[in-house]
Amino acid sequence: MTTAILIIAHTPLAHALRDCVLHVYPEAYNDVLAVDVLPHESPEVTIETVRRVLDNTPHSATLILTDMFGATPCNVAQKMLDGIHTRLVAGANLPMLLRAVNYRHEPLDVLATRAMNGGMQCIMQVAVTAPLNQNRTHHNYHDQKHHHHQQ
Repeated sequence: MTTAILIIAHTPLAHALRDCVLHVYPEAYNDVLAVDVLPHESPEVTIETVRRVLDNTPHSATLILTDMFGATPCNVAQKMLDGIHTRLVAGANLPMLLRAVNYRHEPLDVLATRAMNGGMQCIMQVAVTAPLNQNRTHHNYHDQKHHHHQQ
């Protein structure tokens, strides 16, 4: 059986991440769930929403991903943890989620580790380079020194 993946994040991030994942893995429609936390909604209302989502999933285990540690989505998710059938990873990003969905058939502990590794491995600073086979020009149209204006 597969593990459910529940994204809890500030609106509209949870559903946006779910939509991105389903673009790549449409077959994961029933395995990836999302709860957006609304700006003026109390944590108690969000807890009830998450509880309903978890109660209605046929999965025996759930990996919960939240957008950031210490914020309402993570605080709500922490109240859902039982230490046996649920794991929580904060700092969700798209590579993390794609990795989790790809390995959702693995045991929950392994899945949580794979998700964290997938998220961290895809964070990198990318150098600015010239497109291949194109000369770089020394003109910077945003640099005031290179603008010539007639007075």
